[in-house]
Amino acid sequence: MAIERDLLRDRLDRATAHLDPPFAVVDLAALDTNATALVDLAAGKPVRVASKSVRSHDLLTRVLRRPGWRGVLAFTLPEAIRLVRAEVSDDVVVAYPTADRAALAELAGDPELAAAVTLMVDDPAQLDLVDAVRAPGQRPELRVCLDLDASWRPLRGVHVGVRRSPVHSATAAGAFAATVAGRRGFRLVGVMAYEAQIAGLGDAPPGQALRGTAIRAVQRRSYRELLARRGAAVDAVRQHADLEFVNGGGTGSLAATSADPAVTEVTAGSGLYGPTLFDAYRAWRPVPAAFFACAVVRRPAPGVATVLGGGWVASGPAERSRLPRPWLPAGLRLVGTEGAGEVQTPLTGAEADRLRVGDRVWFRHAKAGEVCERVNELHLVDGEAVVAAVPTYRGAGWAFL
Repeated sequence: MAIERDLLRDRLDRATAHLDPPFAVVDLAALDTNATALVDLAAGKPVRVASKSVRSHDLLTRVLRRPGWRGVLAFTLPEAIRLVRAEVSDDVVVAYPTADRAALAELAGDPELAAAVTLMVDDPAQLDLVDAVRAPGQRPELRVCLDLDASWRPLRGVHVGVRRSPVHSATAAGAFAATVAGRRGFRLVGVMAYEAQIAGLGDAPPGQALRGTAIRAVQRRSYRELLARRGAAVDAVRQHADLEFVNGGGTGSLAATSADPAVTEVTAGSGLYGPTLFDAYRAWRPVPAAFFACAVVRRPAPGVATVLGGGWVASGPAERSRLPRPWLPAGLRLVGTEGAGEVQTPLTGAEADRLRVGDRVWFRHAKAGEVCERVNELHLVDGEAVVAAVPTYRGAGWAFL
């Protein structure tokens, strides 16, 4: 492993010798390897790419050209509209409900957009907001998807998973589907249930064997419960709607979710870049494909090398797992009292004394996609050369959240 990382460092350094840090790269061979592996894990079911985890028009297009990938799961309605207009996809599901009136007006005023974009809903108030923007008789029929809460609630007051939709039971799903069916101007075409407590939670946290055992036990029981409830909910919804798709899963649960007979498609995105959070998974670990480089600018003491910048912290709970990880050269670590700083990041470890001013340290981000909010372009590395520089959302002037 150490030798492989040394070779990777040498290759990335040679390929980007003409660039000045900070900058970000994507290793195309690793990206393509991950894309193939994710399709294999999906076992014949189409994979919808999560744009939040990619945030580059060019790379989304590259992935969607590959066999087994179909459609986009976007994170905002304005983003979905941009992706359709840019001809990235004509099948874009918005993963979260929207209250963006301007974007809703644009969607409702364009029949082609309305046919390509599916809104996420879980509350009649969201339908009311759409109607307030453009009345049913004055717009094309809008496609909607029901967000079924996939959290596990083994006991009253116990909630395992993220807090998403209020629609949890099969009965509630059927009732909501009936509500949508009774409303003019909407067509319920899909159900989504994202099991974050399985897909988004590593079951083998490094150095925490007991916690890993507990997580795996919870995930097994949660999966069995969801398997039955999701199937019942889909059956209840089908009594009121002709569903086109039932979506579920993420990189961390692709194989398990694909095995659910109620699911017709799965979603993945993070596994394309292979961020550090996915080092904590047993079933499948992506090849690291996305990196960012920072330059050593000072040597404040023996055993310490400080890089400029580096504080590209991921969203989620404020804990160490959300910090970027110095990856190349191997053997570096953050300083506990400083972490990753906005303007400087001191690093210690066996390799720190070998670093000199001007050398590069390669980091991996904790989460996929968010690194793109820090740079205007991604340098695409093929072998020992940068073959292209493609804009990120930020570089294209796309700011959505």
